[in-house]
Amino acid sequence: MKSRTFLKACAAGVLAVAAPLGIAQAWPAKPVTVIVPFAPGGGVDSTARLVMSKLAEQIKQPVVIENVPGASGTIGTTRAAKAPADGHTLLFAVASPLNVAPLVQPAAVRYDTFKDFTPLATVAVGPFVLVARRELPVASTAELLKLARSQPGKLTVGTDGVGTSLHVTSELIQQRAGIKLLHVPYKSGPQVLTDVGGGQVDLAVLPLTLAQPFIRDGKVRALGVTSAARWPGMPEVPALAETADLREVNVESWLGLLGPAQLPPATASAIVAAVQATMKDPDVVRKLAEIANRPMVLEQKAFADYLLRERQMLQEVVTRAQIKVE
Repeated sequence: MKSRTFLKACAAGVLAVAAPLGIAQAWPAKPVTVIVPFAPGGGVDSTARLVMSKLAEQIKQPVVIENVPGASGTIGTTRAAKAPADGHTLLFAVASPLNVAPLVQPAAVRYDTFKDFTPLATVAVGPFVLVARRELPVASTAELLKLARSQPGKLTVGTDGVGTSLHVTSELIQQRAGIKLLHVPYKSGPQVLTDVGGGQVDLAVLPLTLAQPFIRDGKVRALGVTSAARWPGMPEVPALAETADLREVNVESWLGLLGPAQLPPATASAIVAAVQATMKDPDVVRKLAEIANRPMVLEQKAFADYLLRERQMLQEVVTRAQIKVE
């Protein structure tokens, strides 16, 4: 009798140990929470909801979006870094909290992008666009560069704040072109767009998804997108790289999914497989195109390498421009 009791106890112990392993291998075992480190209704949130709703269909489990905004996305990103490494709490991120904030406000960042996360997959990319107020006497990027060189520091350029991805991209453009603009930081992209449309600021660097309605309505003039080639959804807008002095400009805003560090390989692989299937969905592709994004799936190591290359490029721009958030 005692031996039977002992065997039952051993079996129970084995099952207790095996259960967590089984869960790790059979992701997902419960609803998945995806932290979006920005407020509801913005571009990142909208894309996350589009993609994650289809991901939920793939994995046959609910996917709950949790918006944790604040401090340029670093608050929500910190929460994601501290989540259990079981694949049931993930981060839907962009460059700002992972690769920009650590450079421009290191004291506010409580995580290491390259040690505290498991890069899983990018899902989409979209370009920024350089726009001008309608009354500015330039019809092309080349004409803008000529005007800016004739009056350094006089033309104004608006972005959504100091040390944001848009700010850093505006500095990159200036550094590559050898011009100097006066930066006007705003609290949000829509505010910048409104003021360019109203003629209060000369130029702005904005996500194409945000600016395209104003461009199509003729409220602002699009000088060029930051991607290496023209954007298929607006082929009439040149790429900045078509201008000789800006031929090396190639900036696209990525959106991607990461987990905490130490995520089990089997779980990471299951998540990546689900993302791959999701991004092939024709409905997802169509809806992304409507908001000036396209699918781009870089998996795990390729995503990690991309993050490292981006950090190195941003480090050079930030150091040269001496960008710091006080």
